[in-house]
Amino acid sequence: MCGIAGIFHIETAKPVDPARVVRMTDAIAHRGPDGSGVWTAPGIGLGHRRLSIIDLGGGAQPMATPDESLVVTFNGEIYNFAEVRRELEAKGHRFRTGSDTEVILHGYRQWGEDCVHRFDGMFAFALYDAHANALWLVRDRLGVKPLLYAPLSDGSIIFASELKGLLAHPLLRREPDVTAIEDYMAYGYVPDDACLVAGVRKLGAGETLRLVRGQPVGKAQRYWNISFADRSSNSPQALEEELVSLMRAAVRSRMVADVPLGAFLSGGVDSSSVVALMAEASGQAVKTCTIGFDVAALDETAYADRIARRFATDHRTRIVSADDYGLIDTLAYHFDEPFADASALPTYRVCELARENVTVALSGDGADEAFAGYRRHRFQHQGEKLRALIPEAVRRPLFGTLGRLYPKADWAPRGLRAKSTFLELAQDGAEAYAASVGVTPHALRQKLYTPGMAAALAGHRAEDRYVAAMRNAPARDPLDRAQYADMTIWLPGDILTKTDRMSMAVGLEAREPLLDHRLMAFAARLPVGQRIRGNSGKYLMKKAMEAYLPQDILYRPKMGFVTPISEWFRGPLAGQASAVAGGSAIARTDLFDLKAIARAAADHRAGLADHGRLLWQLVMLEKSLARLFGL
Repeated sequence: MCGIAGIFHIETAKPVDPARVVRMTDAIAHRGPDGSGVWTAPGIGLGHRRLSIIDLGGGAQPMATPDESLVVTFNGEIYNFAEVRRELEAKGHRFRTGSDTEVILHGYRQWGEDCVHRFDGMFAFALYDAHANALWLVRDRLGVKPLLYAPLSDGSIIFASELKGLLAHPLLRREPDVTAIEDYMAYGYVPDDACLVAGVRKLGAGETLRLVRGQPVGKAQRYWNISFADRSSNSPQALEEELVSLMRAAVRSRMVADVPLGAFLSGGVDSSSVVALMAEASGQAVKTCTIGFDVAALDETAYADRIARRFATDHRTRIVSADDYGLIDTLAYHFDEPFADASALPTYRVCELARENVTVALSGDGADEAFAGYRRHRFQHQGEKLRALIPEAVRRPLFGTLGRLYPKADWAPRGLRAKSTFLELAQDGAEAYAASVGVTPHALRQKLYTPGMAAALAGHRAEDRYVAAMRNAPARDPLDRAQYADMTIWLPGDILTKTDRMSMAVGLEAREPLLDHRLMAFAARLPVGQRIRGNSGKYLMKKAMEAYLPQDILYRPKMGFVTPISEWFRGPLAGQASAVAGGSAIARTDLFDLKAIARAAADHRAGLADHGRLLWQLVMLEKSLARLFGL
């Protein structure tokens, strides 16, 4: 894993100052602590920070062909590089290194832009083609690795793995994009088609962008997309066998490394499955690590210990305080844009623990999106069945009235919090699901905004992105549509951003075998009954892993990383919540109604409402606004 950055003059081939590229790569030095490099030519400068994983001695970057007609700077891993290399060698290509980076150069020379279809991995790279006067930007199919770019006033395009790499360039204007603030307040993260810094763009998952000198900047092109349009007709037994085979291959391909390798282990289905298949493939004990909490209700270490003993792993556990809010400033620095998924705190800690012993760690990310593992998937599936039974002319007024009349009972047991359920049943499936994945509902956001903010949004509503994705999805069933939206919006914007930034913060490479694109495509073809059965998601995956894992591991309720943010804002962080409504960066934007924020903070402290997630969002937004714009 690495960090990349660069400058491409798209109008004329102006000289590029190598020191400017160095400043950009230095800003992301944490991504590559093992080395750095810069390559420049008229109109182009490429930079690289290296975390050495493959070919430790010979994989330095930027890497060029002998005649320097092709040069690449690359972040990620191509897991099938040995196979692609053999194919290229059979066609007469000669390699000078043992790295996967060189495969990109020769692959492009042989197949042109079609080479990306042959690469199995997680990657973001920039390849300069001197003969074509072109820079080709590429991001992997699922968006595991990030790549941001922006046009500048001097006629150049800059790119980097993280926003802070772009911010190191003095010509990048720093102005907030209010639509991205709306998106963030809705989701708790800034999606891939938006950026808090106006004018900055993110290359989307499965996209490429070709920049040619002397031509206008065009649109990114999608070279891969997940499709739910087809259904497998195989028997359940055949599907189980195929799934295990795909998972086994994905895990084994991600165990190739020239440095120490291990795995995160929570004791849940996903990470336990990865560890089980790693143990099967490894000739020595797999190194695993787990973070536990000093609050029993949040702690899963007992489950992780069981899996560690079952597969005789070299296991390490560290107990951390649930009150780990001291990491707030560290999170704000590494995410750049505001990021309010509080599970980033324990994710940072488990990455920190893993890095003490390994340089590469496999995770279980991706299975919930692929196999319908989230509770909201089950609710959506059940809700759509009910919507199909009740005519819309009856359903909308009936459930709409119940939703308006039913009290908002944040304090009540979950089964009694029916207000949001009634309101969602009054909507169509796409609108309801878009609301369910959000953090701060649209109505509450409207109360928080000033009239100036509402006018600046000009009708932009964050949920419309989810609604459009679901309605336009290549899908056959409402559950397909929900999963498609999650895979294309939530997965790269939240889950993979979190894993990338937190692992890179400590110089650790995280690999996600359950995000293998062939495995994801297989899951998308599964009949709905093989994804959700009764009240259980990930049905086929759990059945397939029964030969490896105990029943109580497979079928226990999902926990995930939990942080007590609501308690924090009634205790040690109460002052920070109040400060947001005072002389803060948020206050200086004139976009938020400070009295409404103060009321929300006061109601939360008094226990009249649960605004913990909202207050966490506002605190993280405050820190990003201050860092990015000096407010």
